[in-house]
Amino acid sequence: MTRETLVGRIGTVITAIRGGERAGEVRLVVAGIAHYYLAYAAAPVPPGSEVLVINHRGARQIDVEPWPIEEGL
Repeated sequence: MTRETLVGRIGTVITAIRGGERAGEVRLVVAGIAHYYLAYAAAPVPPGSEVLVINHRGARQIDVEPWPIEEGL
């Protein structure tokens, strides 16, 4: 998939993202088909959480942030 196809999509964390350069796994559903990516975030994100794709690194790797974004941070 291209950067344009992925950035802005909402996915579900399957394997915990440990934060920094320690990846987890995220499932994105595109056109009814599940796709799995290694995902990186600035802070840890637990399994079952929703995340927003903010960057596509290539080679099935993405950067994400928790979604929805909490107000007041």
